Amino acid sequence: MDIVREITPLTQNDCFTMFSRIKKEFDFPLHNHDEMELNLILNAAGAKRIVGDHIDVITDYELVFIGSNLSHGWFNHNCQNREIQEVTIQFHKDLLDDRFLKRNQLTQIRKMFEGAKRGVLFSTETIKDIAPRLIALNKMNSFDSILELFSIFHELSNSREMRMLSDSTFNLEQFNYNSRRIEKVFEFMNANFSRQITLMEVSKVANMPEASFSRFIKKRTGYTFIESLTEIRLGHVSRMLIDTTHSVAEIAYKCGFNNMANFNRTFKSKKGCTPKEFKADYNVNIIFI
Repeated sequence: MDIVREITPLTQNDCFTMFSRIKKEFDFPLHNHDEMELNLILNAAGAKRIVGDHIDVITDYELVFIGSNLSHGWFNHNCQNREIQEVTIQFHKDLLDDRFLKRNQLTQIRKMFEGAKRGVLFSTETIKDIAPRLIALNKMNSFDSILELFSIFHELSNSREMRMLSDSTFNLEQFNYNSRRIEKVFEFMNANFSRQITLMEVSKVANMPEASFSRFIKKRTGYTFIESLTEIRLGHVSRMLIDTTHSVAEIAYKCGFNNMANFNRTFKSKKGCTPKEFKADYNVNIIFI
């Protein structure tokens, strides 16, 4: 089983490529590509979106920032509109390289690019503000279009209510938390997620008292230790549901969930469906090659 690997038309001589179209339906399978992508979709309420291991039904205002090699796709599902507007902007993942993004003035853009590794969904308010500029970008040329795209990055990075979609471990991408302590902790949790991990253990990895570490991880990542560990485990659960033939119970225990009732409740709360529904829903949109 494989996700379609898309070869985009973006060349090494281009900064970005853009597609703007009106279409009747979604007809491209679940896929990924090396390039990063901003995808604006209007008038497609009821369609289904898959980004990484996140599945949801969309509204009439949809703007998602997709990181490199993150699987994604939109599907008809319950969408009834036959005039769907879609604007897709694809650009090289090193268009703004790491050294440049580490500059102080680019802190918010750097955070947004990190978030794109999981997929970033923007609020309806942000979309209504930025959509006309994304649509008009298609009519701009040369250097003006690059300046406008960077300005759009800036506006998006400062927008409110950005939502990360996929679990952090699903795409197997390395995240930059700007803290070696946090990175060591996440490396430890990823290596030991199948067993019980205590706050005392991870605090020792970070070389901090437990109370100090609890505050530190929340401040740096926005999640508590338990929330972070649960997300890591769910990312591995999602990948195993897709990539293996193990039963749901086997996968739950392999990923550190020792109570099936709690596991099913946690999974449904995060994903909006049961593990079996997730597996069926995800696989139906994958091409078998």
